[in-house]
Parts: sequence; structure tokens; C-alpha cells
Amino acid sequence: MGLFDDLNNFLETRLEEFLRNNPHLELQALEEQLEQQEADAMGLLADLQRQEKRLRDDILSTAKEVQLWHERIEKAKQADRTDLVGPAQEREAALLRQGNLLWGQMQGVKERMKRSQELVLQIQARRKEVQAKIVAAQAARAAASSSATNSETTGWTQSASHRSGSDDQLDEKFRRWELEKELEELKKEIIP
Repeated sequence: MGLFDDLNNFLETRLEEFLRNNPHLELQALEEQLEQQEADAMGLLADLQRQEKRLRDDILSTAKEVQLWHERIEKAKQADRTDLVGPAQEREAALLRQGNLLWGQMQGVKERMKRSQELVLQIQARRKEVQAKIVAAQAARAAASSSATNSETTGWTQSASHRSGSDDQLDEKFRRWELEKELEELKKEIIP
């Protein structure tokens, strides 16, 4: 397994270097990661909502049973059936404990739902920040690309005009020199 671990570490290192050298890709990867986290958090929230509904239904069912056994206890007391009153009271107490346990579970689920909702909001805010950074990075890259293109074009144009100006001056110097040479030769021919 050492070879696979080494290969995995090497690839992770190379990926991290690549992302550091290409920050726009790192931002996109971060956005995708946040998108996945948001989907996971939304899935958890939906699961917690289902749990809360199930617990609420269980609590209502338990409350109805408590009410039923309370009424039976009262009927047994009125009929002076002490043999039924004690066991009915025990059943009612067990149902009340079960109801309290369910209530506590539902409160825990509600607290987890609240934290999950806050997490979803934090993730969404973070995604908006990352999206804004992506837009800014794209704008900066576009501006840099445009600036580089303009500076290359401008440099070429300037050097071309500079060359043509220098060429004009150089050409002028050669013409003068050539004229001077011709004049000297003419003078030599005229004056022996």
C-alpha cells in the first residue's frame, strides 16, 4: 500500500501546486465544494424535518393514549375497581415517560434543524463571496489580457513609428552624405 499512498500524496501535492498557480481554478473548485456542502446541508435539513414530523406524530399518538388511560383510570376509580386502577396508572406513567422522551428528542431535532439552517445560510453567504471573487478574477484576467494585447499592439505601433522616424532621419543623413560625395566628385572633375 506504500506505493499507492506515495502516488496519492504526489498527486495531491501536484494538484495543490496547480491550484495555487491557477487561483481562478482554485476558486471554482472551492465554489463546487461549497455547492456540494450546501446540497448536503439541505439534505440533512430535509431529513431532520422528516424526523421532526415523525416525532410530532408519535407525541400526538402517545398523548392520545395517555388521555385514553387517564379516562380508564377515572372510570375504574368510579367503579371502585382498585385492581385496575394501579396497573392503569402504571401504564399512564410509562406513556408519560415515553412522551417526555419523545418531546426531548423532538427538541433535539429542532435544535439541530436550527443549526443546519444557520449552516445553510453561512454556506450560501460564503458561496456568494466566492462567486463575487470569481467574477472579479475573471474581470481582472480579461483586463490583464486586454491590457497585454493593447500594450503589445501599442509597442509594435510605437516601435514601427519610431523605426520609421529613425529610418527617415537615417535616410536623410544618407542622402546628404551621398549629395556631398557627388558634389566632391563634381568639384574634382571641374577643378583638376
